[in-house]
Amino acid sequence: MTKILLVEDNEMNRDMLSRRLQRRGYEVICAHDGQEGLDLAGQERPDLILMDMSLPVLDGWEATRRLKADGDLGSIPVIALTAHAMAADEQQALAAGCDDYDTKPVELSRLLAKMEALLGRPATE
Repeated sequence: MTKILLVEDNEMNRDMLSRRLQRRGYEVICAHDGQEGLDLAGQERPDLILMDMSLPVLDGWEATRRLKADGDLGSIPVIALTAHAMAADEQQALAAGCDDYDTKPVELSRLLAKMEALLGRPATE
């Protein structure tokens, strides 16, 4: 089963997205802030990380930079999730090391397509 780490501080967003992904057969592990996300990435070795950018303790940009700088974890694909929808926000996320970028509110079919592209499998909506 494909393991997804969802790093999201908003409980409603975290609950909604994790349930929708679980219904599609993903194992979902949740973190509430960037530091917990880094810790769980090291412990759980997920196949992909969905990273909110506006997080407490350690924001998503810095958490991603640290993750990508880690020799053991740097190859895990990261999709930035953010309500910031400007082109500069996407460029900032990609510059931090994110492999892709998606905006909130999440459009599940679009996110699944991006996830499956990074995981090397066809989308299953």
